Amino acid sequence: MRPPIVVSSLDMERLEQLLDSLPAAQAGTRDALLEELARAELVEPEDMPQDVVTMNSRVRFVLDHGLEEFDMSLAYPKDVNGAADKLSILSPVGNALLGLKVGDSIDWTRPDGGRFEVTVRDVVYQPERAGELHR
Repeated sequence: MRPPIVVSSLDMERLEQLLDSLPAAQAGTRDALLEELARAELVEPEDMPQDVVTMNSRVRFVLDHGLEEFDMSLAYPKDVNGAADKLSILSPVGNALLGLKVGDSIDWTRPDGGRFEVTVRDVVYQPERAGELHR
């Protein structure tokens, strides 16, 4: 069972525009993210809980209960530009992280059919918490 997720109305609007622009070759990615967005609780940016991963949040997480902790910003593809500390929302881990809160874990399927689990350890920075409600 997947944990509940929370998405801001601003992120939802921008993600829907992004998904509408994806080429047919990315249908699997689009469908996975659409499925997540469909089950999300929608809130206004100013009502976003402070411990939830939103777009442009910097989040610390682990994969498969591993010892290595990752510290990355969840970004739109146009903002990644090959940066090692940015994670595209269109990546499997990016899809999985959106809307989770600190302490949540979720099982996810990669495009190759393999599975992984991601666990949120901390939301180091969240735009909504910083008062950036219209970024």
